Amino acid sequence: MIRSMTGFGEAERDTPAGRLRAEVKTVNHRFFSVNIRLPNGLERFEPQVREWLRTTIARGHANFSLRLATDEGEGSAPTLKLDVARARQYAEIFRAMKEELDLAGEVDLSLISRFNDVIVRDDEAGPELQEDEVRRATLAAMQALVVMREDEGRRLHADLEERLATLERELAVVEEHAPTRLVAERDRLRRAVAELAEGVNIDEERLAREIALLADKWDISEETVRLRSHIEHFRTLLDEDASEPVGKRLAFLVQEMHREANTIGSKANDAAIEQRVVSMKNEIERLREQVENVE
Repeated sequence: MIRSMTGFGEAERDTPAGRLRAEVKTVNHRFFSVNIRLPNGLERFEPQVREWLRTTIARGHANFSLRLATDEGEGSAPTLKLDVARARQYAEIFRAMKEELDLAGEVDLSLISRFNDVIVRDDEAGPELQEDEVRRATLAAMQALVVMREDEGRRLHADLEERLATLERELAVVEEHAPTRLVAERDRLRRAVAELAEGVNIDEERLAREIALLADKWDISEETVRLRSHIEHFRTLLDEDASEPVGKRLAFLVQEMHREANTIGSKANDAAIEQRVVSMKNEIERLREQVENVE
């Protein structure tokens, strides 16, 4: 069963660091792309989150967000503190440098504060969020997303099957009518030649060759066979395991269907067939629009 590229999933879980909420929303896209928003202090998990998303989403653009609600409030910044020992080392090193090299200037706050590692996270302020907690919340949201994408995929499947059935009915009418138009054109050509000859003997062998060439030029049997084959292959892909994305292959088949329908229309030379071809092309266009959302 196919999956839609459109969906939404969310999950919450309580952790020692606070209540964690993960949300993911996907829309159609030719390839996999993702936008990740993480709260302050959790940016380090972005590479892992990206890979977890990639294992589930084969195609589509995803917007993922993670929020952590703590006692201080949702998305609050981590508690920081001064690493006194490290700051003292910096100060001592710069004072020694000043004396040894006889340098001007003061060793003050503006100088020491330039070094980011003198301000560190206060691990004693509360428990830190662990990677496994982030993974569990992310995967739970992804599972909810998959359920929604599969539900939407079932609706897409039903609509696509209906379009294929309509396309097959129109094609069957074309296949049934195609031989009769050749017979009618043969008879019309014989009458036209007879009228123009006005009693002169007609070279039947030459006329038969001309009719055969005309029949070959108008023959659409190869196109109808290929179009029916594309329809059958399309239906087979619809019923494949959803773990394998088929959207790109379906899009290719729709393109080939349109090509065959165009050729049938150009070779038809028959108003009834041309009307059916217009109907077929309308259904193929609807197939194309729906396939754009298939993973």
